[in-house]
Amino acid sequence: MDQMTGTEPFVVAERWKDEGRAVAIATVIETWSSAPRPVGSHLVIDIDGNTHGSISGGCIEGAVIPEALYIIGSGQSRVLEFGVTDETARHAGLSCGGRIRIFIERLD
Repeated sequence: MDQMTGTEPFVVAERWKDEGRAVAIATVIETWSSAPRPVGSHLVIDIDGNTHGSISGGCIEGAVIPEALYIIGSGQSRVLEFGVTDETARHAGLSCGGRIRIFIERLD
């Protein structure tokens, strides 16, 4: 994680690009029911897997990072969707389920 806590993700993305790093950004574009981060939240990822910002935390960010690395190489944007049903959430000890859609693109 980048040490610039509190710095806007697009500021970090520009700084990283100015340093010559290839960069992608993941953006929360839609949520339903319970979601840890609101629409418009961003996670910046560089080619080395360094990150700044947050789109969800935990396993979702863990799944988004390798996708972002692929997108940096291919240039092909993607939308990913993650979700947990209310019943599955209760079995895991969570109060409710939810879904989140993430748009990932390379910043050129």
